[in-house]
Amino acid sequence: MTVVKALIVGLGTMGQSHALALHRHAGAQIVGLVNRSARELPEDLQGYPLFSTFDEGLAQAPDLVVIATYTDSHADLAIRAMRAGAHVFVEKPLAGTVADARRVVAVARETGRKVVVGYILRHHPSWTRLITEARALGGPYVFRMNLNQQSSGAQWEVHKALMQTTSPLVDCGVHYVDVMCQITDAAPVRVQGMGLRLSDEISPDMYNYGQLQVFFADGSVGWYEAGWGPMMSETAFFVKDVVSPKGSVSILDADKGRSSDIGGHTKVGSLLVHRPGDDRHIELPDEPDHQALCDAEQDFVLRAVAQDLDLSRHMHDAVQSLRICLAADESIRTGRSVLLDLEN
Repeated sequence: MTVVKALIVGLGTMGQSHALALHRHAGAQIVGLVNRSARELPEDLQGYPLFSTFDEGLAQAPDLVVIATYTDSHADLAIRAMRAGAHVFVEKPLAGTVADARRVVAVARETGRKVVVGYILRHHPSWTRLITEARALGGPYVFRMNLNQQSSGAQWEVHKALMQTTSPLVDCGVHYVDVMCQITDAAPVRVQGMGLRLSDEISPDMYNYGQLQVFFADGSVGWYEAGWGPMMSETAFFVKDVVSPKGSVSILDADKGRSSDIGGHTKVGSLLVHRPGDDRHIELPDEPDHQALCDAEQDFVLRAVAQDLDLSRHMHDAVQSLRICLAADESIRTGRSVLLDLEN
């Protein structure tokens, strides 16, 4: 087995989880961790070289660079890594703009490097089952989805830091819009959004509550909302519903705890598949936890490298979901609906 030398950039919650996944993987060797400031690390990560700059990390000649920094740095770091000869795993969203996301894809094609985006739900068996059951119903679809987080203390500080560059609607929305796109397979044609700044602790030009509506070429429509902050309601903070002319598929609540519990965001208690006159429950025991999902993501990256997997559709989908969420952001800021070209 060829061992892939990995560099992890950004040591927040996701960066540490990805580092732990690679620490435990027989096919990977961590050659360095990069963070601009000192961080308290889990014991398993304390023996690795720690650098304060990306240049120092790249000097270790990694085969794979894992990018878990703030969104506005994703594209430039990914491109620098690929130009240096490394494959890339980058946390979602792929970039802060559609143009930057397309730059990343173009460099991946030019250099032949692999780019995997951190769409964690793509590696969750319960969510892939939801997609399969929904597609079996046939469209057009109504998508009803949200994820609100009543954050406070240290988590609110993290959210405020994220909102210096990215709204909750974009940061979280790309996950669930990606699920919509996988189910319908139709191009998005129009997006509208609304949002509101609910706290004086964030910039006047940022909002911490947002909602989008997306219209697809096959007639499907989708709704998604996301809000962060101590003022958010815990009531119905997690809704995941897909409706079609033949019935619906819904995620029933697992024991999610509070909306601020990151481990609850991917939990699926069971699925309810409804057809007129026939309800069917699908139990989903032994779900992977957050770390297990990060383990699965890194295993996929290493397989993509080892087996030379074609990631063209993966990269296209990452750009597509970002287009929709950024169009909603534009709609919120301009007060107008945004028409999207029918690109594939």
